[in-house]
Amino acid sequence: MCGSELTPKPQGLQPSDLRLQAQAARVLQSTDAPPSPCISICRMSEDTTYCEGCWRSLDEIAGWAQRNADEKREVWQSIAARLAFYAAA
Repeated sequence: MCGSELTPKPQGLQPSDLRLQAQAARVLQSTDAPPSPCISICRMSEDTTYCEGCWRSLDEIAGWAQRNADEKREVWQSIAARLAFYAAA
């Protein structure tokens, strides 16, 4: 492979990622029960290993319903951190 057949990945965050980032900030400032971050774009990224829609891992997605509010907030914190990392990359 010389590299010419590779398609470069877009850099930075997509508009849906920016909306999720803003929602994460709102959720983390609220005392209400955290909503699911699912936006019905359910594809696992080979690059990041997270869902392309909600930026959760498979374990976070599968265990969402069993988590209490504090644990759900921790998942939202992880999402915010992932988005911040990939925005800076």
